[in-house]
Amino acid sequence: MRFEVDLRDCEVTGAIPKELDGALYRMHMDWLYPPLRADDTALAADGYISMFRLRNGRVDYKGRYVQTLRYLKQLEAGRQLYGYYRNPYTDDPSVRDIANPNKRTTANTTPVVLGGKLFATKEDSLPYEIDPNTLATRAQTNFDGAWQSQTFTAHPKVDPLTGETFAYGYEATGLCSRDVFVCRFDRNGKITRQWRFEAPHTSVLHDMWLTQTHLIIPGSGLVTDIEWLKAGGMHWAWDSSKPSYHVVIPREGGSEDIRCFFGPERSIVHTANAYTEGNRIVLEGPASDTNPWPWFRNLDGKPFTPAVNTFRRFTLDLDSKRANVVEETLDERPITSFTRIDERHLSLPYRCYFVQYKDQAVDSKRLGRTDGNTIGRFDVRGGEPKTFFPGQDRAVHEPVFIARGAKSPEGEGFLLSAGDNLENGTTELYVIDATTMEELARVLLPFRSSPQVHGTWATPADLPLN
Repeated sequence: MRFEVDLRDCEVTGAIPKELDGALYRMHMDWLYPPLRADDTALAADGYISMFRLRNGRVDYKGRYVQTLRYLKQLEAGRQLYGYYRNPYTDDPSVRDIANPNKRTTANTTPVVLGGKLFATKEDSLPYEIDPNTLATRAQTNFDGAWQSQTFTAHPKVDPLTGETFAYGYEATGLCSRDVFVCRFDRNGKITRQWRFEAPHTSVLHDMWLTQTHLIIPGSGLVTDIEWLKAGGMHWAWDSSKPSYHVVIPREGGSEDIRCFFGPERSIVHTANAYTEGNRIVLEGPASDTNPWPWFRNLDGKPFTPAVNTFRRFTLDLDSKRANVVEETLDERPITSFTRIDERHLSLPYRCYFVQYKDQAVDSKRLGRTDGNTIGRFDVRGGEPKTFFPGQDRAVHEPVFIARGAKSPEGEGFLLSAGDNLENGTTELYVIDATTMEELARVLLPFRSSPQVHGTWATPADLPLN
């Protein structure tokens, strides 16, 4: 996009429900300057945060670049200074800092609400605090020195019963390190517990599961090697000989109580939900059998073939001495990895999940890698999903669920999902009844926003919204 924007009283078709009073924050990937390497991944694009502010049936829109150190250095130089994603050895000498790779982050992945503050996050660095009304960048934070890792996940999890937040950082002590740092925050954003462990092998640890008794962090065959980085290569490559693993952290135990369960070659990028049944942990979410990343080579030399995500269940038996994983496919339909649930049921038994996917009955040739043309409401017990289709030539992004009320049944409320009108070159926001999957309203922007990664809904009870 390369521009910042304020748009008051957006054009709307239909009617915005009056119950919706809050802000949908979205993180985007938007190159300020073209990448130094033509084959670099979009994951290295500069961070951009936007906000749809819904109130009294009307909508305002705002978008700003996250003013990271990287953004400011580039702006000062008037050109791109940074090389491959997560490889500081390929940076311009004026900014190269091998010992502090987290200084080159773009903060482009997830808007996170923690302790009454808004943060722009990316797993290769520490969060940047963002003003929730102006979207101005405030400062990068290490939580008053209490966060003992160079990195911070883009997918912390909030226990809906206690209000506690659980987060972690991998490659915690530097490039390619196996060290992982895990913390628990109270409602006010203060760290109250810490764990440390070494991963079986350094891998992308992008998301996690939370139950009432454990945290579970999945790893895959996406691996790294400091010698690749020194030689000027990509940070990641896929090793099909590596097993998948699930690091199990007892919420009331210590670092010495951490266990690791191993499974076959798999990729789990995002999770849906998890819960505990007796001494078994049940993990559910999208997974693929092999490399889902088009930018990262296969070490066995095979050409990249897009991996298919299906919705699966992984069961870990804590009484078993074998520490293996039992896997079951719950729905064979190909989906994206961007599943969302009613987060009032996070870490608890639940029924429904929402995800965008490519309905093969509709032309989808123009869709990007993580786009869908349809949003489905799925029941984990099976059956056909209820679906929302916004019309031809739309690329739909990750939906966000909003409960109608604090005590409303699971899945009763609204979905907000942005989508791109590929014919007109514009972006739209769909307001959907989450029960019937019928459209209630559509917000029309007069331009196309840059590619979205994740979104977060916040109310005046979560953040000091104007």
